[in-house]
Amino acid sequence: MGISKYNSKQLSLRRVVVTGIGLVSPLGIGTEENWSAILEGKNGISAITRFDASDYPSRIAGEIKSFDPLGFMDKKEARKMDLFIQYSIAAAHIAVIDSGIKMEELEGDRTGVYIGSGIGGIGSIEKTHKVLLEKGPSRVSPFFLVSAIINEASGRVSIRFRAKGPNSATATACTTSLHAIGDSFRIIARGDADIMIAGGSESPITPLGLAGFCAMRALSTRNDEPHRASRPFDAKRDGFVVSEGAGIVILEELGSALKRGAKIYAEVVGYGMTGDAYHVSAPSLDGDGASRAMKNALEDAGAYPEEVEYINAHGTSTQYNDKIETLAVKKLFKEHAYKIGVNSTKSMTGHLLGAAGGFEAGITAMSIYNQIIPPTRNYENPDPECDLDYVPNKARPAEINYALSNSFGFGGTNGSLVLKKFNG
Repeated sequence: MGISKYNSKQLSLRRVVVTGIGLVSPLGIGTEENWSAILEGKNGISAITRFDASDYPSRIAGEIKSFDPLGFMDKKEARKMDLFIQYSIAAAHIAVIDSGIKMEELEGDRTGVYIGSGIGGIGSIEKTHKVLLEKGPSRVSPFFLVSAIINEASGRVSIRFRAKGPNSATATACTTSLHAIGDSFRIIARGDADIMIAGGSESPITPLGLAGFCAMRALSTRNDEPHRASRPFDAKRDGFVVSEGAGIVILEELGSALKRGAKIYAEVVGYGMTGDAYHVSAPSLDGDGASRAMKNALEDAGAYPEEVEYINAHGTSTQYNDKIETLAVKKLFKEHAYKIGVNSTKSMTGHLLGAAGGFEAGITAMSIYNQIIPPTRNYENPDPECDLDYVPNKARPAEINYALSNSFGFGGTNGSLVLKKFNG
């Protein structure tokens, strides 16, 4: 099918595994809490409570209502950072605890941090702009910029764990945290670090953030049924639901993980990224960019398409994305596409934007480790143009050796990861 089984690049690269996962979403604070909710098909979407959204066409979102930053930092520290940075610190803390790595093992230049965000501190920008207009420039906080810029999530986490290795951030819209994980995979593989704390964080539920997405007509307006609003691949889908949270994974060089007896969720074996070069927000209508991202990831992994049993889809619940992602899967996998379990956890969490890829890569790793595919909730009305196996409404035990996790973003930026069951 045009994909080589063996990739000569792999012969000199180090193996990379997932040893820790940290998840923060509208479904809960913590990896096990989110995983249990995902398997049960719980939904985190509700009416917006953070501000008065009565004048907006879409009045629903995936708000995190139970988050207390003081569980992860002191009050003085919390006041100096936007919510998206607080989420990143919380998810990184949860991931490190989950990995079993000791603090002293993280310190030094062999541990790096790569955490991105699609929008960054939009809440801090809005609040500070109001202060500027009402009280003047002298009242703007000296901590404003370092609470709002995207790379401060990565910077704060590196300070927290004294990680002095590669420290970077990416901002590639909805593909942000998948790119961060994929780039971190390559950083370890080529020997520039042994451990990477990688993923993304987002807090876009603000008056301006919501207004922008509403103006694009990208959001669901199923305001009277928020729990049924995000419905990827369903014929009656009418847009995505904006959400917030963070997804962070601990990537580790295999030898390091084995030496300390770490739990290994999955092995990261392939990464592909492409551009559509087509439109500022819509995907290429022929699915070419998405298909090539998956193809590149499989070639990087040295895997055949026929070996893939599960795809954690981007699956946003928009008309174009779901139809074109389905087309891209069929374009690459051909008849095997109908044998793959395809799901979208956005049906339960909403769209975490720049944090989505990190959250979903974590879920993909847990699916491989537990050999079960989470459901796509709210799949009720088949769409002739979306005719794959979307694992509707109920989790399904499955043999998963190879899985793909997809993320596609505004500007035509695409990414795909290949994760594999660890077999020693």
